[in-house]
Amino acid sequence: MNITIGRPYEEAIRRIIDKEYAGNQTEVIRQAILAYERMIEEEELMLVHRGVSIEMVEALAGTTLLTSLDEVKRLITK
Repeated sequence: MNITIGRPYEEAIRRIIDKEYAGNQTEVIRQAILAYERMIEEEELMLVHRGVSIEMVEALAGTTLLTSLDEVKRLITK
């Protein structure tokens, strides 16, 4: 795969290699992709946690309808 990413990115890649964080351009790009993937996963977890926290506050305040696990199972098997 050949890509053109532009001068600022090429310079950033060169600095990363010069500082010996990576051995070549491919390694820099691989590391960047993995770091980006981890960042996305962390953001997704944070959003799930935030949603669960909101639901817990509402449940404890009595402002949301709660359904027992047994009731959910009954509804699913109907």
